[in-house]
Amino acid sequence: MIPDKKKVMLVFSIILIAGFLLTNLMGYYTSRTSLRVEIRQNELPLTSDTIYSEIQRDLLLPIFITSLMANDTFLRDWVLHDEKDTDAITRYLKEIQKKYGTVTSFFVSDKTKTYYHSTGILRTINAHEAQDLWYFRLKNLGADTKYEINIDIDRAHNNAMTIFINHKMFDYQGKYIGATGVGIQANTVQKLIETYKQRYNRTIYFTDRQGAVTLDSSDLPGPRDSIFSMPGIQPFASQILTSPETSLTYTRGNETIHLNTRFIPEIKRYLFVEQSENAAIQEIHRALAINLLACAFITLVVLMLIYIVLTTYQKKIEKLAVTDSLTGACNRTLFKSIFAETVKDWKRKGGPVFSVIFLDLDHFKEINDTYGHSAGDEVLKALVQTIRQTLRQSDVIFRWGGEEFVLLLKKCPPAQASVTAEMIREKIKLTPFRFEDRTITVTISLGVAGYRDMETKESLIVRADKAMYRAKQQGRDRTEMAVEE
Repeated sequence: MIPDKKKVMLVFSIILIAGFLLTNLMGYYTSRTSLRVEIRQNELPLTSDTIYSEIQRDLLLPIFITSLMANDTFLRDWVLHDEKDTDAITRYLKEIQKKYGTVTSFFVSDKTKTYYHSTGILRTINAHEAQDLWYFRLKNLGADTKYEINIDIDRAHNNAMTIFINHKMFDYQGKYIGATGVGIQANTVQKLIETYKQRYNRTIYFTDRQGAVTLDSSDLPGPRDSIFSMPGIQPFASQILTSPETSLTYTRGNETIHLNTRFIPEIKRYLFVEQSENAAIQEIHRALAINLLACAFITLVVLMLIYIVLTTYQKKIEKLAVTDSLTGACNRTLFKSIFAETVKDWKRKGGPVFSVIFLDLDHFKEINDTYGHSAGDEVLKALVQTIRQTLRQSDVIFRWGGEEFVLLLKKCPPAQASVTAEMIREKIKLTPFRFEDRTITVTISLGVAGYRDMETKESLIVRADKAMYRAKQQGRDRTEMAVEE
């Protein structure tokens, strides 16, 4: 059964396209899932840890400075001697600020509530003033807590955002006598935020415990005052502010944002690290598009190869279906269609009628018995090759069965066909065949019949066959014409 090329090509196309699409889509979704897991579980927490480490590193020196001040014998003695020389404390604080490069240094006396600064006395602190609450909070902290860190504005330096390290101070008997402190500019953290933005395309900002944004990157979308009013993150604000660490994904506009947060106890702030997956997803989309184009090309090449193979295979099948495998002559199956085509052509164009020659090898059984069936097969193949050398291009040879053959001669009346038959007979007789260094001489008997209008193929073959049998009966190796009835 010859396969239908269209159906086969359609099936292969569906299989290839479905296979490539499924493979690429699975790869796309796997890559996207892996990307999201990598961002949420590795990249953002690692960034958060690094920033936390940077902040801790930047705070080590100012913590050390305040501890040094709190344990300085000069400062203790000056306080215990009733804070008489204000110029001395001013010079001391100015020297601390100059030596360690802090933006401010100060001391607050618990006895007099005086706020001493490197520029002189600022004011007297008051428990009812919001700007002074930090001091009373520090004083009331547990005995195990020696210092605290605040982010606040420095009123002595144009209200600049500053990180203050405030340290408790005790006398020689362990009695609380005041608080020392230094301030470092918050722009060091701000620079760290911008660095990570430029290097890793991540948005970083800090909020206090109420969700108010205190430090942020330049591209933080507005409104920027509180996470309770920020688009996308707003529904998760309460969850974030009640958890020490959070990892979540939300949508802001057309972007999918991955967020990692953590509470930094040293500065009492929440650190937010965000990253949009859009840029990375675009790379995956680009890879998917390239893969699909490659798959389309491969599919086209494969389908072309399949088409070539199928065409070649189909031609071979078709040839096998109408060709005798031994001799290469057409078989009886093809005679019906060629006969019908020849009749139509004759009726349409007119001209000489066509004829058939029915031929049979004489004493073929003796050849098989004497030389073997292999020799008989070789004789049949050689016979067909010899006949083709005599026939015209338009003539067709059919193997009718065994050693019988039918020749269809187009535009060849019976008389001319008889001449052709005689030529074939003479050539066969005079052409010995070789088989394994042995010479085999064969003869043939032929019957010729010309087509008569409205005649069936069966009738034409029967008449030619009868003529061939008369040739056999009259001694073989001869040609006979069909008898007109």
